[in-house]
Amino acid sequence: MNFVFFVNGMVLMFMAALMVVCGLLFAGTAGVFAQSALLVGIVGLGLALSSSARIGPIRNTHAFLLTASVWITAALAGALPLWLWDLSLVDAVFEAMSGITTTGSTVMAGLDATDPGILVWRALLQAVGGIGFIVTGIALLPILKVGGMQLFRTESSDKGEKELGTAARFASATLLVYLGLIVLCALIYLAGGMSAFDAATHALTTLSTGGYSTHDASFGHFNSAFLQWTATLFMLLGALPFAWYIRAALRRQFRSEQIVMMLRSLVVVIGGLTLWLWADSGMAFVDALRLVAFNVVSVVTTTGYATTDYTLWGPPAVAAFFVLTAVGGCTGSTAGGAKAMRWLLMARAIHAAVRKVHAPHAVTTIRYEERAVGDDVLSGVIAFFTLYFATFVAVAFILGFLGLDMATATSGALTAVANVGPGVGPVIGPAGNFAALPDAAKLVLTVAMYLGRLEILTVFVLLTPMFWREV
Repeated sequence: MNFVFFVNGMVLMFMAALMVVCGLLFAGTAGVFAQSALLVGIVGLGLALSSSARIGPIRNTHAFLLTASVWITAALAGALPLWLWDLSLVDAVFEAMSGITTTGSTVMAGLDATDPGILVWRALLQAVGGIGFIVTGIALLPILKVGGMQLFRTESSDKGEKELGTAARFASATLLVYLGLIVLCALIYLAGGMSAFDAATHALTTLSTGGYSTHDASFGHFNSAFLQWTATLFMLLGALPFAWYIRAALRRQFRSEQIVMMLRSLVVVIGGLTLWLWADSGMAFVDALRLVAFNVVSVVTTTGYATTDYTLWGPPAVAAFFVLTAVGGCTGSTAGGAKAMRWLLMARAIHAAVRKVHAPHAVTTIRYEERAVGDDVLSGVIAFFTLYFATFVAVAFILGFLGLDMATATSGALTAVANVGPGVGPVIGPAGNFAALPDAAKLVLTVAMYLGRLEILTVFVLLTPMFWREV
């Protein structure tokens, strides 16, 4: 347990350091960040010092507690400057949890006139959450065997660790890839006409697939085809496994079944919706393709940017975007959602079950990346999907009980669990935000965002009496 306290203390000290940077850069909110840094830094230092001398052997139970606790710690620390600045306590916690989980749902309006220090803080929360989940997805979840995640370790991360020598060097390489893509994205945004401020903040929220913008119109503020295609590309890059980048660089091996599945699915969906929008609206085909590609990629990668209110494209588009909310990017990326790897395994498991009915005596082996998939992996995937959709239904029911209409309740529940950002409908759709929801609904969605980012099973394990007997 001391290890868990120590790491949480270090996380708080890191958050305090970021607050100091924001305070030094932006005079308008210097006092807010100074107060926040002082309080968060003292608490973090106290936790780290009080537990550092008594760190014992680290077990799987500690890894579960660490994974579950650091996101709460970071979110509460991230909420403090927002609360001291102007937001209510509930709104500040909602905004910070949305940021650190890279969900992108917001309760803030008037972003064009908001103090730049607060806008940068929101972007930093998403950047920290993005790299945090890459590390969690690569290092911790495969070890904990959460929802079939152990299969991702056999795909790429263990090979990368061996070739780089140590897990620390592998983590450093991952961070360098992440930061390198952010810098490259910012430079291209800058070349495309964004201001330096907008380029930096949007690069942070693009590669983290978070979607916070500095403008109320989101990415639609930039009426530029070049910038929108650039964002589409970098949202995709953020949704690819970061271990895959290292493997490709070290061994020139580019094969990845989940990447192929995600890209193929995107081509089919984008093609179909583009033809629909082109025929229905009469706009130029290239404009329809750009609008559809940007917004579909934004939702599938769980970024949550919007360039237009796609719910106005008609019922087929609304239905498509609602379904796409649950898809997600690749395992080991910054993206949320159920993940392409799990959808691929579930499809193969269903195919095997159907084949078994047709040929009961046939021996069917489910394979992934040319390796046989064990029953433990498949049971983990099935358990994940069961809890994933059970959580979605429960959250939607609670939101409906709190007075939200069906579209807001269902899409709000799904977008929170999948960490996407906007829902559908006039309230929380791409043209709205979450400010009008009652505080109780915001708290429910805050918990749902947390559950979705932690892959559901990680948190549910903590609710079992057996787990606490082993701590």
